[in-house]
Amino acid sequence: MIPKNFLLALPLLSIGCDPPAPAPVPNEQVDSGYVDRVPIDWNADSLIAPDEKHFSHLRKLTFGGNNAEAYWSFGGDLLSFQSDNANWGNSCDQIYTFDPFKDDLSKSEPQQLSSNGGRTTCSYFMPGDSLVLFASTASGGKECPETAARKPGGKYLWNVYKDYEIYVGDRKGNIRSQLTDELGYDAEATVSPKRDRIVFTSMRDGDLDLYTMKLDGSDVKRVTTELGYDGGAFFSPDGSKLVWRASRPKTKDEVKEYIELLKQGLVQPTSMELFVANADGTGARQITELGKANWAPSWSPDGKKIIFATNHTTERGFPFTLYMINLDGTGLERITHDDAFDAFPMFSVDGKYLVFSSNRGGKNRETNLFLAEWKN
Repeated sequence: MIPKNFLLALPLLSIGCDPPAPAPVPNEQVDSGYVDRVPIDWNADSLIAPDEKHFSHLRKLTFGGNNAEAYWSFGGDLLSFQSDNANWGNSCDQIYTFDPFKDDLSKSEPQQLSSNGGRTTCSYFMPGDSLVLFASTASGGKECPETAARKPGGKYLWNVYKDYEIYVGDRKGNIRSQLTDELGYDAEATVSPKRDRIVFTSMRDGDLDLYTMKLDGSDVKRVTTELGYDGGAFFSPDGSKLVWRASRPKTKDEVKEYIELLKQGLVQPTSMELFVANADGTGARQITELGKANWAPSWSPDGKKIIFATNHTTERGFPFTLYMINLDGTGLERITHDDAFDAFPMFSVDGKYLVFSSNRGGKNRETNLFLAEWKN
């Protein structure tokens, strides 16, 4: 879930009690393992900054609008993502899927998966790759919900839509099941590589905390309990750990402000750090102390490092830059070096490619998906 004009500069990228027993989610297709593919062309090598030593080649995948949160299928040959591209008929984010190695989105539209209306966010493939989960505000109506207007000189705020629920659809755009049914925000869901559980963010107990559940929405377990926004969680490659972003209001005034904003369905995302814990929430520890906004974390393929987006070196709040860090908080390394927005990084399973969102080389601050050939 990342709303519009993030820190005054960024376009819309949307930044996620047991539910009633839902219909079981069918596992209709079993992926046969990671598919080794090569892109049809590298069309954006000229956009690699001189110091981006980990990028051998670069491919621009989308062309227009704001495109973000691209995540790999289990088989490694597809991406799901969200876009507000007006040329595809969107007035707010909708969910799509495509083949980043073969499809040319400058000439054709990707397959839309979200068909139930509302604003959507945070898609992720289910095991088998025939189904994709995502969050939608459709329970509150088919129209795109209004976003909080930013007042000149005012604080930057995200909307936490109470109508977000987590759905599962097939790759033809048919809604197959609803995994959550709670009053309040349920979104930001991702699936364990062990193919047994989903982690997501929910307000069902009054705060924005992490929870896990089985693939059919049953057996919901709370993972975090500390006051503050916990979200954007990913399981480690072996499924044993979680990484996520979190705010931790400490002073009396910070706590009061956080609670008051939450009651209005809002959260202030300008101060977040990264945390790691066991998959059940035990052993939680903070791994960054950089200040400002550190977010969009995901794992290196070997599970030894975290790649993430941060604005901690800036004074104006942007740009956002990709960094990597060891699990013990050491070895901080800058990855991207352009003066642009770079975020939502995710490695392919074999580590050959990194997909991320960036407004490098764009116009009107549009944010596109890029695929980088990775070198260590």
